[in-house]
Amino acid sequence: MKTNTSLYQTTRYLAVEILTRIQQENSYSNILLNQTLMKYQLTVQDANLLTKIVYGTLQQQLTLEYWLDPFIKQKKVLPWVKELLLSALFQLQYLDRIPARAVLDESIKIAKAKGHDGIRKFVTGVLHAILRSQLPDPQKIADPFKKAQIVYSVPAWLVNQLVKENGWKKTNLLLSSINQPPHQAIRVNTSKISLQQAKKVLTVAGFTCRRSQLSPTSLIIQSGFAGNSQLFKNGSIVFQDESAACVVASMELKANQKVLDACAAPGGKTLQIADQLETGHVWALDIHEHKVKLIKKNAVRCGLQAKVTAQKLDARLAATKFVAGYFDQILLDAPCSGIGLLRRKPEIRYRKDLQDVNTLSTLQLNLLENLAPLVKLHGKITYSTCTIMQAENQQVIKSFLKKHPQFSLQDPRKIGRIIFPDDYETDGFFIANLIKNAD
Repeated sequence: MKTNTSLYQTTRYLAVEILTRIQQENSYSNILLNQTLMKYQLTVQDANLLTKIVYGTLQQQLTLEYWLDPFIKQKKVLPWVKELLLSALFQLQYLDRIPARAVLDESIKIAKAKGHDGIRKFVTGVLHAILRSQLPDPQKIADPFKKAQIVYSVPAWLVNQLVKENGWKKTNLLLSSINQPPHQAIRVNTSKISLQQAKKVLTVAGFTCRRSQLSPTSLIIQSGFAGNSQLFKNGSIVFQDESAACVVASMELKANQKVLDACAAPGGKTLQIADQLETGHVWALDIHEHKVKLIKKNAVRCGLQAKVTAQKLDARLAATKFVAGYFDQILLDAPCSGIGLLRRKPEIRYRKDLQDVNTLSTLQLNLLENLAPLVKLHGKITYSTCTIMQAENQQVIKSFLKKHPQFSLQDPRKIGRIIFPDDYETDGFFIANLIKNAD
């Protein structure tokens, strides 16, 4: 990558770089975007455009490919060239305020800078052909399943499963919502600063924010990148979606409790637990050493390291390190398909399939069963996922309760709480609280 000219720091160039890395390295869009925004210190306008292009191109990928395919005619193109074309097509079709000539001009410059003259000519020809053509309307596709795939840009298996589990009405609502821009949500570290004080400090610093309607300790940043704020740097706020913050809130922690966060990385919920403890302590486990280091680093930044012990350990082996009944509460934020995160990590929809969902449900049940002995009598296990698939949520809880009658749901009226992406315009989450009634 050349770096001796300003072209290589423009929003469109950075967007192509990010999109290519997502496809080739299986990276996550939100992580790469945050890293890029912090590295280049873009203006608010450029940061917003970069975010729109990256998320929009990923969110509409199947729709964009539906339009692009006739113009490239199954020709093999380099990954970055395809991302350049898809991102240009996204801008032409979805960003009305950007002149077509600006999109074409910079896209052609990028093609020339990153490739040879043949690539420049190819990109130029394709984009000009697209502008001369009337693109087909996906809304006119007759098959409702195929139509949903292209209109919402989701794979066939996911459309089929969502309709099966929720019906067409709810499926259309939630699929309509997943391609909306994600909120920039932050949670206030209340051991350092109150929500009201944080809102005031951010406002004075030039940020626009509002209180969350879902989480009492969360704010929605409406303008400005919170990662550049002094409150983020000193650990007074952390990035965390509103629905994720509801998980720890549902635990109803007491100040002196011993808590296990069994699958903790990157540590957002660990820190939220520690924030609510006074004389209590939270143990955070993860199977990756670099993620354990990240939890420790974040705990130090937030001033909560005295209440957090992070260690490398497979949660299924926790009984080898802790005695039975040691914990007042256990949080199992289980590894999952992440289907609830499609707004924030749109690339997930193209990486997962139904087999992944079913495989993960087996792991999730296994984790629950191995952790069950470690919670004390009348203690609580909180099971959560960032997916909306029943196989990973309600069905896991049903299977666990059938095998372990000494546990019961805290709220027996329903099998957990599911937050769909369209309910509050947040990530999708599932939360179930299980009480241990007998040893």
